[in-house]
Amino acid sequence: MQRNATRKKFGNYPFPGVIISITLALLVAGLLGLLIAYAAQFEKVVRNQVRVQIYLKNGLTDNQRIQLERKLEALPFVNKSVPLQFISKEEAAKNFIEQTGEDFTRFLGENPLHDAYLISILPEYHTKEKLKDISQQLQSLTGVFQVYYVQELIEAINQNATRIALLLAGILAVLLLAVVMLIHNTIRLALFSQRFLIRSMQLVGATAGFIKRPFLLRALLYGLIGGLLASASLYSLARYGQKLVPELTLLHNPSHEMTLFGILILAGIILTFFSTFFAMRKYLNMSLDELY
Repeated sequence: MQRNATRKKFGNYPFPGVIISITLALLVAGLLGLLIAYAAQFEKVVRNQVRVQIYLKNGLTDNQRIQLERKLEALPFVNKSVPLQFISKEEAAKNFIEQTGEDFTRFLGENPLHDAYLISILPEYHTKEKLKDISQQLQSLTGVFQVYYVQELIEAINQNATRIALLLAGILAVLLLAVVMLIHNTIRLALFSQRFLIRSMQLVGATAGFIKRPFLLRALLYGLIGGLLASASLYSLARYGQKLVPELTLLHNPSHEMTLFGILILAGIILTFFSTFFAMRKYLNMSLDELY
């Protein structure tokens, strides 16, 4: 009976405290990861809203305009995920009159505006030099009157995106270090209660591999459970946040979310495994005096 009790206890270090600590540590890291994913999606949304305005020459036939539209769609720097938007000069005049309340066509006697295409440029081309080259390339197309974009806005987006990325990277580095230390210390303290049992197994001739095996297998299980619980909690918090702030649904990206959950589960398994491995190696190499 005593032998069976010893065998049952071997490798079975405290379950609730370890799981809770691992889950909370991974959840905090996951919240920052979700914030980073939202920030990346928000930057993408903002960049998609930045449009280059291409004004057409007056007098173009429908056939000429369609040919120009096909050329624009085929350009490598055009963001294909955002459809080209055509605004006729009549529509532009109507929008201007509605916004300002002034009908400029009455005292001018005509509509001086031009038909225009609004195109979205891929984010990798959002630099001063590349946009200048793109503007010149668009200007050289047959039927184009003028090309316009807000350079200051794009530069502001680039600067803010860089600052936010550096800030989040710094916070992530510090947080990851804290998570690793928390999980490592949790595992080490949990194994502390097993140190005499480990020494007893050594005294009866058990090999290091035999002693480590149940602890490492249980560490894998704890890491998996902690990662799954953290992912489930993060999923629930994200859905709850979207109910409170419906605008967050615009930043929701299922692929980013699933990738984050996979990272949390994998991180939980890896961190608990190696924390257990190094803690076991420490206790296996301790002298009897050090155990006390």
